[in-house]
Amino acid sequence: MKLRGCVFAVLALMQLASTVQAQHRLVTQGNGKLAVVGRDGKIEWQMPWEGIHDLHVLASGNFMVQQGSNRVVEIDRDTKQVVWTYDAAKSNGNAGQAVEVHAFQPLADGKVMIAESGPGRIIEIDRAGRLLRQLKLSVDHPHPHTDTRLARQLASGNYLVCHEGDGVVREYDAQGKVVWEYTVPLFGKEPKPGHGPEAFGNKCFAALRLDNGKTLISTGNGHGVLEVTPEKEIVWQIQQNDLPGITLAWVTTIEVLPSGNYVIGNCHAGPDQPLLVEIEPKTKRVVWTFNRFDTFGNSVSNSKILD
Repeated sequence: MKLRGCVFAVLALMQLASTVQAQHRLVTQGNGKLAVVGRDGKIEWQMPWEGIHDLHVLASGNFMVQQGSNRVVEIDRDTKQVVWTYDAAKSNGNAGQAVEVHAFQPLADGKVMIAESGPGRIIEIDRAGRLLRQLKLSVDHPHPHTDTRLARQLASGNYLVCHEGDGVVREYDAQGKVVWEYTVPLFGKEPKPGHGPEAFGNKCFAALRLDNGKTLISTGNGHGVLEVTPEKEIVWQIQQNDLPGITLAWVTTIEVLPSGNYVIGNCHAGPDQPLLVEIEPKTKRVVWTFNRFDTFGNSVSNSKILD
């Protein structure tokens, strides 16, 4: 009888896990494919596509993603064809330079913001590729691969930029002046190279300015998320082993859902760990995980919730 009870308990847990898995519809990239996964866990749409660091869903339903190390493209959702391309390595004065693009953002009136690592600048272009605005970034340890990770234009018109190589989040005004910056702390630890849970550093990946003026920062190989005030005080955080049964590795994207919950990306964490984790921030309770290592592999750096 005890054995039967244990079996029923395991089945109930399996059913609960299945329900939790099916909570969100999302788009993500991994294992050589860009894919939309339904709330039931089934892949609704997919096409071959290599690694990305940024991803946007346009009002048309098309996807804006990076292609290779220096191109930003729009993919038609219906035809799966690239219908617009901007090659940062060949445009607006960059010919002959080492250029990588790790962040971009569709803006109003068809404009696109692009953060160019290597040249160390943010530009805004129109869909014809014409340069409309540029500003120079402050980079302490310049390198085409690590100058920037995610960057976003704020409602104020300022730009919030993660400088991976510096371990610093900087906010720039429209003229390129740094008006706020935050150095991601190492908390007294020594940096350790690598990408997995055993590595350590402050290679910040994403930053979001909240409505209350505070800033959410994913710390990359710092294995966590910080919420800091304009005065740079940490008022909330998640660290590597704070969530039961979950080990955070290279923490990448952050989304704030309408519910107020946070969805964070957990890259390079290994086969037994979720790729995405949704938490209720007040209690730090895990309410959903996306465990699809078998389908998307170990290098899922960017996803977006679609529901």
